[in-house]
Amino acid sequence: MIDDPRSGLVEAAFADRELTNDGEHKDAVLSTIDELDRGVVRVAEKGDDGEWVVHAWVQKAVMLYFAIAEMQEHDAGPLHYHDKVPIKRNLAEAGIRVVPGAVVRYGAFLERGAVVMPGFVNIGAWVGGGTMVDTWATVGSCAQIGRGVHLSGGVGIGGVLEPPGARPIIIEDGAFIGSRCVVVEGVEIGAGAVLGANVCLTRSTPIIDVRGNEPVTIKGKVPPRAVVIPGTRPKKFPAGEFDLPCALIIGERSESTDEKTELNEILRSFAL
Repeated sequence: MIDDPRSGLVEAAFADRELTNDGEHKDAVLSTIDELDRGVVRVAEKGDDGEWVVHAWVQKAVMLYFAIAEMQEHDAGPLHYHDKVPIKRNLAEAGIRVVPGAVVRYGAFLERGAVVMPGFVNIGAWVGGGTMVDTWATVGSCAQIGRGVHLSGGVGIGGVLEPPGARPIIIEDGAFIGSRCVVVEGVEIGAGAVLGANVCLTRSTPIIDVRGNEPVTIKGKVPPRAVVIPGTRPKKFPAGEFDLPCALIIGERSESTDEKTELNEILRSFAL
């Protein structure tokens, strides 16, 4: 993102909330949220070097929006809401499908071709085209979901606003997130990776590659095309030895694997 002249106004208002009463500073916040809603700006984006860059000032604009916006009543068909953030509008024009029971908040951007079943997408999130947010899946504030991703039923993608500059959840293109998975605390899921059902990942969760002769442990990032399932590892405490959760990398999607293959077929190829 090219340096935005609004960033200084937002930073100043975040340091001194009284400035949100000033028209110029308030307009900087409101226009930033409007452009988040339209996908003109993003909370985070991949740089030319392939690394993700977080725009802390945009996160600050989201937090300031909650201070500026007033509580209002909103109608969505027979449903009635009382909130500071309205629901997203102009869905047909945007070319996105949001089925009854789903909620997408203003300030979230969905690319053309995205589908949201009865789930939830929060303000600041970015969801790529061809991605399915399946039934009761949630996309937290500022999460970055790539193109062609499947968030299966009941998936929980965490949100982040504070502290400003904190890394949001990143799910890269083509990833498959299995039913009831939880991904929080800025974890990054590489392109084409597969998480089996019930995998829970935090920044401190050991992700153990068990494909070689010796286990290799990483944290905070699932490599591209990795196939991951839930696991446990023993740890000793004063009261005894107990099994703690971890995640196991058991394989990798091959080039011959159809990118649209169902999760159970992928896992079956690893005899699971």
